[in-house]
Amino acid sequence: MKRQKKIIPKIILSGFLLLVFVQNSFAQETTETLPPTATSAETEENLQPAAENAELSLNNNADAVCYPGVYQIDPEVCNPLGPSEYLTKLAATGLSYPALPFSAAKLDESLSIVSYQYAKLNIESWESAPLYGSAEDAIAGTNPINTLPAGGIRYVSYNNRVDANNGHYVRSKNGSWLRASPAAVSTSTLGRTFTQTPSQYFGWVVESTYPYRKADYNGGINETNWYNREDVVPVLDVIEANNTTWFQIGEDEWFDQSHFRAAFFNTTPPEGIDGGRWIEVDLHQQVTMVYENYQLVFAALVATGVEPFYTQPGIFQIYKKIEAENMTGAFETDKSDFYYLEDVPFILYYDQARAFHGAYWRAWYGYEQSHGCVNMSIGDAHWLYNWADNGDYVYVHDPSGITPTDPSYYGAGGA
Repeated sequence: MKRQKKIIPKIILSGFLLLVFVQNSFAQETTETLPPTATSAETEENLQPAAENAELSLNNNADAVCYPGVYQIDPEVCNPLGPSEYLTKLAATGLSYPALPFSAAKLDESLSIVSYQYAKLNIESWESAPLYGSAEDAIAGTNPINTLPAGGIRYVSYNNRVDANNGHYVRSKNGSWLRASPAAVSTSTLGRTFTQTPSQYFGWVVESTYPYRKADYNGGINETNWYNREDVVPVLDVIEANNTTWFQIGEDEWFDQSHFRAAFFNTTPPEGIDGGRWIEVDLHQQVTMVYENYQLVFAALVATGVEPFYTQPGIFQIYKKIEAENMTGAFETDKSDFYYLEDVPFILYYDQARAFHGAYWRAWYGYEQSHGCVNMSIGDAHWLYNWADNGDYVYVHDPSGITPTDPSYYGAGGA
């Protein structure tokens, strides 16, 4: 009899604890973060925290403290204090514990390997480069047969090389010899692939630094975690403050727009695009995103047209794929912006002379730099080249509204 009296209270206590556990599990399920559905136009103006001032409701008639968890609904049978209060406040600002999984696969670095060797002309931009018929003439600097015009960006693709007199001399693909320095081509990639659309936005760090503690330049620096340029991290919250966009990437960790670029993906096709397959270019964030079957499958940091050679907004379709070709041109009246680039790889033309392509001469992405094309790392461009077909839609837009939209502003464009 005494033994039964001891067992009965244990049964009651076990039942109570089971009830609390079930309610806690239910409360956590109701707070799962769903995939973002905001349109691209809304992302940078209307994104707000899930609940800016979440207040916990205390039930004074309950004697128990809740099992640690998230309680955005009053559990009634217990008071969500201590760890529960802390976790609930985190959830109200978009953070979860444990953190939601973020699965983004890096590209195979073999996609960055090309069969070309590149060399850069290391002379002043205002100097033309003499071309020679033989290595001997190039080394001696005699009997030039032609010249390459002056310009800021000049690279050749070469198939032979001779080193002499502390200099490098190469034979370009057109057969001419010239003095140029062999260029190392980066095999790093910035793109990420996905088997399904992520549950939250993400982005790239574009300046190595510590994050801010708050969305405020005067809020102090959080020296807990150092972030390197090109690190990819999930975005937990986005707000506008102090004349910039702020991205929360962790507890007390914020980056401003000058240090970060975000992939504000939207799996709803823009008006004018039929079906679930298209490429999006966000000119403000400098990010290209690829959709298939209404899912995000790829995203990469890019470099688009710099003022006044903007990348034209609009809806286009890929009309030609070329594995590699030369690109050359100039748009300033004095030709000071002349560029000469041999064997530019993995080209997808979609808007006159504007195209997606690999840019072996670029070291940084996430900034406007081109003459209108969408520049990508070689590996990223290779992935997109393999994925894309002629006729695929391309949606180019600038949520900031800075880029001109009047078609009369634009010419054919260039690299």
